[in-house]
Amino acid sequence: MRPDTGPLISSFHSSHTRRIVSPDAMPKQRIHSLRGSLLLDGGSLAGSYFHRSVVLVCQHDASGAFGLVLNRPDDRPLQEVLDVELPDNLGSMLLAHGGPVQETAMSFLRSDPAMLSANVMDQLQLGHDLEELIELGRAWIPGRRLRVFAGYAGWAPGQLDDELRREAWIVHPATLDLVFDVPPPTLWRHILKSRTDWKERLLGDTPENLSSN
Repeated sequence: MRPDTGPLISSFHSSHTRRIVSPDAMPKQRIHSLRGSLLLDGGSLAGSYFHRSVVLVCQHDASGAFGLVLNRPDDRPLQEVLDVELPDNLGSMLLAHGGPVQETAMSFLRSDPAMLSANVMDQLQLGHDLEELIELGRAWIPGRRLRVFAGYAGWAPGQLDDELRREAWIVHPATLDLVFDVPPPTLWRHILKSRTDWKERLLGDTPENLSSN
């Protein structure tokens, strides 16, 4: 499933995504929050959008959960999908699929070396504002890392918790290197091969097409 090919600017301020920018505004959590964790397809999601996906959980509380798929590259440069003039370093950056919900809604993840606070995990900030994104491109600093996504993964209250009880997902700690540096097509296998559970490591070695084994 691909995002619409038209301009994405109008969706940059979607009401759903804007409400999660500040963790201080979140309702008091009554569950074990997985914010800042990765969810990996545990082998039962074949045939769905999330087959062999790796999802970064950006919000998880009593109101539901919000995440971004890290390993679904789009391969279109941002300048091709945004109808505003962008700094060269930003315009040439490749878009990524964040998930199947509101596929024209955009989000970005950034990390700066001197970042003092962040809303996903240490040194990892989630944003949705187009003007902020453009300013990040204009005022680029050494060591900054940035990824831009169209669409997101969303769960209703209790839905993700139910999926976890059914063992649909493997939970893994997120790191900046996993978010930004590991090539997306290899990310799912890369993480599974680092796990201590032999069944999970074996899952990581399973070919995409079992008939080829």
